[in-house]
Amino acid sequence: MPRGSPRRDDFADLVRRALHDNGCSMRAAAHAIHYDLSYLSRVLNGKQRPSTKLTKALDDLLGTGGALAGTLLDEDDVSRVARSTANPSTSDAGTVDALAGVLAAYRRLDDTAQPKTVIPATLAQMREVTGLLKDARGPHRDRLAEVASEFIQFSGWILAQDRQDAEAVRLLNEAVEVADEIGNGTLAAQALNFKGYLARQQGRSEGVARWYSAAAYTPGAHPAQRLGDMLQAAAGLAELGATDDALRMVENAERLTDVAAAVPPPETAYWLTPEFNRLNMGLANLGLGRYADAVDHITAGLAGLPEGLKDAPWTGEHRDALARAQEAR
Repeated sequence: MPRGSPRRDDFADLVRRALHDNGCSMRAAAHAIHYDLSYLSRVLNGKQRPSTKLTKALDDLLGTGGALAGTLLDEDDVSRVARSTANPSTSDAGTVDALAGVLAAYRRLDDTAQPKTVIPATLAQMREVTGLLKDARGPHRDRLAEVASEFIQFSGWILAQDRQDAEAVRLLNEAVEVADEIGNGTLAAQALNFKGYLARQQGRSEGVARWYSAAAYTPGAHPAQRLGDMLQAAAGLAELGATDDALRMVENAERLTDVAAAVPPPETAYWLTPEFNRLNMGLANLGLGRYADAVDHITAGLAGLPEGLKDAPWTGEHRDALARAQEAR
């Protein structure tokens, strides 16, 4: 497959890993979706492009909501990306839109699949897109850089979930640099947010306060981002014993509530709904020792998640936080 193009073997790897996670053999999958085993084997070994009907059947079987199918370009877009790769100055809006659509599919997979399932194909595709960006020219380069920055930060995010910390940090720093190059504060703030998440997994309250504060005050950050980042920074400050600073941060966040709710969240952080930020308010209250309030906010936040996100792997830390709040109140 040409450089810059979502590859059949990436799709095959995703499906094989997802089947394994679900305890489903290739033979059992073929039986469940009523497909010939030899055909499915060729597809899942990267030797044959899957039909649209098969990708839908696999999405249904694995409960991935169409995300698997979205990781593959159609033949026209494959040709378009190949032309752009051969001559970067010809990169057009269609090429960038196609790659952005693939990225969106990977983001949706993160809501249903374990990080280990998504990591290899994501990193392979990230390298393809950043390779294309390296030689890109013309009026669509900045938009391609946006897609590349988001792919890099998403790769850092899933590596952080899998606790591959050093590589996650390297990629998140790179994502900030690419976002800064094109002046995209929304993407820069999101990468810094993910650094705060990683610090929380490491139990480093200083890092939690630092990176979420940096994200909140990044020029160009969306109000919904700033709101959530301030609340998570407050949690870190509270854990450090800086209660007054934490309370001021919560007050600043509360002033943004109506503004953040009045506009849709950015496409690059589509999950930042008012309901989701109840989870962040819960974390802030947990850090401040307001356990009953923490229980109320986290419970409401989890209940308010869309159906496709309620059981997402990343909700685990919020469920753990809820359990700690319930035990402490």
